[in-house]
Amino acid sequence: MKRRGFILMSGAALLSGLLLPLRALAAVWNKAAFEATTLAGATQGLQVDKETPSADITVNAPDRAENGAVVQVEVISRIPGTEAIAIVVEHNPTPLIANFMFAKDAEPYVVTRIKMAETAEVKAIVKVGSRYFTAGKQVEVLENGCG
Repeated sequence: MKRRGFILMSGAALLSGLLLPLRALAAVWNKAAFEATTLAGATQGLQVDKETPSADITVNAPDRAENGAVVQVEVISRIPGTEAIAIVVEHNPTPLIANFMFAKDAEPYVVTRIKMAETAEVKAIVKVGSRYFTAGKQVEVLENGCG
């Protein structure tokens, strides 16, 4: 084999190896849930049939957000066996903000910044086996950073 052919084959093998993790991530992507334009559509995409309110979930967010473009949200689940935490905001153009999945024995704790279109409840949906638990926090978004 000539050197040029070897380099081309090696480069192609390396490139396909680098793209493999991207294909794995694409397989996990829940397109229906993230592209839903209603809260019902997002929860249906997540395959949530019944949500049970739980005091074992804490949603920390500001009572009033001066800028809806950057709202810090913290979610803590104290429910054993937590597999995933989804964050949804009903009045956003796409209500499903994020869906975090946890490996076995990982601490179910998330801190992120989200964008909110208007005043709404920030809701966390926690998946444990085939059951779903929920908690929320109402966040008032102030117009133009004043109120």
